[in-house]
Amino acid sequence: MSVKLIRQYTVFIPNIPGALHKFVELFANEGVNIIGIASEIRDDSGVVRIAVDSERKVSHVLTGAGFTTIETFLISVEMPDKPGQLLRLARILGEHSINITTVYGTSFGGASGRLLINVSDTDRALEVLKIELAAK
Repeated sequence: MSVKLIRQYTVFIPNIPGALHKFVELFANEGVNIIGIASEIRDDSGVVRIAVDSERKVSHVLTGAGFTTIETFLISVEMPDKPGQLLRLARILGEHSINITTVYGTSFGGASGRLLINVSDTDRALEVLKIELAAK
């Protein structure tokens, strides 16, 4: 089981053909691997969140291309792909009074999955998850 801190970029994009292409192309051109993406589109615009597995900051590249961006940190949790894993994670954080503000994730085809979470207290959540998930 792996628990680590990663970067997330949140941008506002127009709801038009090719907008996502222009945005993700910037990451590809910088050699930055996208490990998670989520979007919320309403009417003529939307919000896209991209999680990256990179130590390098790319916010300057995004703003240079005209995107308004917010850089935050997420916790990436790789765990077995089986029922109850999100429940387990939510229980651990809830018992430590840590609020989950954003969550998204995926399965890797049966063996493992990755959950990406933003929480009210990142440092404490990282510490708690490393201890609690290793203990069980």
